[in-house]
Amino acid sequence: MFDFRKIELKDREWINELLKRSDFRGCEYSFANNFAWHRLYETKICRYKDFYISCSEKYGLRFTYPAGEGDRKELFSALRRYAEERNCPLVVSSVLTENIALFEEYFPGEFTVSADEADFDYIYSAEKLRSLSGKKYHGKRNHLNRFYENNWSYSRLSEADFDECISFAVKSYNDNASYSDESAVGEQYAINTFFNYYNELGLFGGVVRIDGKVAGFTIGSRINSDTMDTHIEKAESGINGAYTAVMNEFAKDVSEEFTYINREEDLGIEGLRKSKRSYCPEFQIVKNTVTFR
Repeated sequence: MFDFRKIELKDREWINELLKRSDFRGCEYSFANNFAWHRLYETKICRYKDFYISCSEKYGLRFTYPAGEGDRKELFSALRRYAEERNCPLVVSSVLTENIALFEEYFPGEFTVSADEADFDYIYSAEKLRSLSGKKYHGKRNHLNRFYENNWSYSRLSEADFDECISFAVKSYNDNASYSDESAVGEQYAINTFFNYYNELGLFGGVVRIDGKVAGFTIGSRINSDTMDTHIEKAESGINGAYTAVMNEFAKDVSEEFTYINREEDLGIEGLRKSKRSYCPEFQIVKNTVTFR
């Protein structure tokens, strides 16, 4: 019934078709992300009728709320049997609050709901990240002004930049002695995947240089009808305003066709949380986990 396997590039067309039907904004509903990060999360995927299903067994069997369309009562009943045959409860993550009613209708009293703020995506107004206008962005503009004192440049990311950007990311990884950090190792794999399959994954990006040398780069892609997702953002932390410049110049360059920019979750890391909140998100995507009894 369910033929779970590793995601492959050849799955792109049918996965994107089903993702488009649901039009979710969460960063987990991106083929590029699923393809680049599958090693870290030991993700497997399958198509079941007109649903795209992904799951991970890394921390116990867990399914992402499926994209697509069809009879969801039948789908979740089948997934429940699949999980129980493996002596596991059915666990479904990334359930939007408005979709909890579906479980309450079909499986009343048979599950619990939990949520972890570390998993919530930060969603920003694309126009506000482009302009950084108003009192609340005063500090960001100050950082940009310090950055603009350098001999700097910005350009759309092209294949001519790939090797330098990969080397920049590797240097950051090495400088932070991240060899034993599983997440950092997974990120390096994802970065290499993004560059190796840049065109195939429909990616676009930007690179900032100082005196001709890479000071930061970023890569993103369209995630749904009105939202862009920022997959990777790297900058020289020792240069005042470098991160703000990478974000702002990229937003000005590519995001006019989008209403929102998803800058993904903070993973519960306090410094990352403080940084993401400092850019004044419009809202966060609350991701619930439904666990069957």
